[in-house]
Amino acid sequence: MSAGHGASGSILKQPKAVWAVAFASVIAFMGIGLVDPILPAIAESLQATPTETEMLFTSYLLVTGVAMLGTSYISSRIGAKKTLLIGLGIIVVFAAAAGLSQNVETIIGFRAGWGLGNALFISTALATIVGAASGGSGAAIILYEAALGLGIAIGPLLGGLLGNLSWRGPFFGTAVLMAVGFIAIVVLLKGVPGDPRPEPTRLSAPIRALGQPALAVLAAAALFYNIGFFVLLAYSPFPLGFDALGLGFTFFGWGVALAITSVFVAPILTARMPRTLVLRIALPLLAVVLVAAGISIESPEWLVVWIIVGGLVLGVLNTVLTECVMEATDLQRSVASSAYSAVRFLGGAMAPPAAAELARLISPQAPYYAAAGSVIVATLIVVIGHRALKRVDGEAEPALVEAEAIAVGDAA
Repeated sequence: MSAGHGASGSILKQPKAVWAVAFASVIAFMGIGLVDPILPAIAESLQATPTETEMLFTSYLLVTGVAMLGTSYISSRIGAKKTLLIGLGIIVVFAAAAGLSQNVETIIGFRAGWGLGNALFISTALATIVGAASGGSGAAIILYEAALGLGIAIGPLLGGLLGNLSWRGPFFGTAVLMAVGFIAIVVLLKGVPGDPRPEPTRLSAPIRALGQPALAVLAAAALFYNIGFFVLLAYSPFPLGFDALGLGFTFFGWGVALAITSVFVAPILTARMPRTLVLRIALPLLAVVLVAAGISIESPEWLVVWIIVGGLVLGVLNTVLTECVMEATDLQRSVASSAYSAVRFLGGAMAPPAAAELARLISPQAPYYAAAGSVIVATLIVVIGHRALKRVDGEAEPALVEAEAIAVGDAA
């Protein structure tokens, strides 16, 4: 996306308020993959089954998705700064509580609370950065994208490093870092010109938005695509068999790959071909990667390769799907993003425990093959629904519009 932004000014010359929100954004995005390296350790320490530990993803994603339906309603009434602080405060409390837990059921519950805080924070951070940044919106958006990429990449690495000491470490580490982010925003985010309250939105607006054919097609495709995404992310630690540090480095590579293609490669592709064509190419390619992962499951080295290759494809798909959502309708963009994200996260929520059960009942390879089938379903939805998606192949979105999409659609 940076390719098309044309930012004016240096992204490094920003007010302290912008750096405060960007720092907190990196930490918030880290939550996506933070627990990934410690899933086997939690299962062993708390005598939990793989299915039970996978619920750490399910509770987090399910609550994040549902909460996304109401974040625009809340922030449009109390303002961005209060919404950011409430979200950060919730994450601090529930991350620390998860670290103090004595059984996996309690951690699952606290991860759900974490998801609520994450939804409130992430959905509001971009508007705050854009409002406070110098050098134009382009510079602010690139900075926000950098925060997103850093968070996605660093989360698994930090989880592995702290998890190598104790499975509780990543939870306490997140609580401390988010507390620092909370203090930074309280102290530095003052008198921001970008915190006007928008026109209040109706609570039912995102649900009603799914009645739009184009948005319905994209949300349905994203639901099945996200099953593939989270099988690769959440199930893979178990067949890999690495310790927390090894898993941390593996998914650090995955996150770096995802961030690079999301920020740099996707804009190049969409500048040269229609967005729907990119989807019709990248979705089957992801299915091939998942099949290859299933075939290579007995070879950890090759499985690592396919995980990282998968990250490259996922970065393109994340960005292009979200751009399509923003182009597809005349709806208010925050409403369209919220509706799309809520449906999309249902796929992410159901995939991890379903993958663990398929592995238990059928074979360790079965989750990857099922995920590949799910991604093919997403491809068919895009192909069959092509008439509803004609608008998404028009002119590229302005920089701010594109970034609004990323803020809600990609970050959770």
